[in-house]
Amino acid sequence: MTAAMKVLQRDYLPGDLAPLLDSHQLTGSIVVQARQCATETEQLLRWADASPATQAVIGWVNLRQGDLAAQLETLRHPLLRGFRHQVQDERDPAAWLRDAATASGINQLQRQRYVWEMLVTWRHLPETTRFAAHHDNHWLVLDHLGKPDIAAGAKSWRKQVAGLAAMPHVVCKLSGLVTEVLNPPWHAEQLRPFIEEAIALFGPQRLMFGSDWPVCLLAAGYDEVVQLVEEVIGSLTPAERDNIWGDTAGRVYGLSGEQNGSIVAK
Repeated sequence: MTAAMKVLQRDYLPGDLAPLLDSHQLTGSIVVQARQCATETEQLLRWADASPATQAVIGWVNLRQGDLAAQLETLRHPLLRGFRHQVQDERDPAAWLRDAATASGINQLQRQRYVWEMLVTWRHLPETTRFAAHHDNHWLVLDHLGKPDIAAGAKSWRKQVAGLAAMPHVVCKLSGLVTEVLNPPWHAEQLRPFIEEAIALFGPQRLMFGSDWPVCLLAAGYDEVVQLVEEVIGSLTPAERDNIWGDTAGRVYGLSGEQNGSIVAK
């Protein structure tokens, strides 16, 4: 992490998140990996065991390695519901998504009912769409709306993501927008159209709130991220808002509290 990311150069633990959840009447969270190593996944699971508010963990596994079955057996845990890889950081993300070893690994994860979270940018959405079309045996989650090009506008993003949104096994996470603004400070009216387009394309039943905390602190506090989404979805019905705040996450991650509208994906 560079000096510009100084706010992230410390540990953020479950105890730091707890008061933020309480302040918004949120009773649970899904923790998502940040490092591409099994050690972090194991640590997240240990923290989850000790933190009642953590209802699921999205970890990391070496998807393309030949011993995937053994890795999954080692990591087996009732709170481990899926995996993510920083595809956006690959030298050639499109090639990574097309690779036969990737396809084999995803097929195995889906057979075992693990969710796969897709961390890509708008540049990779065409190949991500083709990837999703070939892997429809379980849920796929598009993180951070596919990191849209904010300067190009929401209409441009709509065209890029429409193919993904048409697939019923693809869910979109309303997260990460505040850090995609290249010329800060961001403002709500700048980001609101992207959330509105996501609602129109995916519908509330395939949308979930995500704070992207603590990474969001590079641009906004947890409260600001919550407020941004609250203001945009305020005109939806109570059932539609419940989907975004918790019920979608409950269905996708297989959580027992899915009907209380209070589980939130990080």
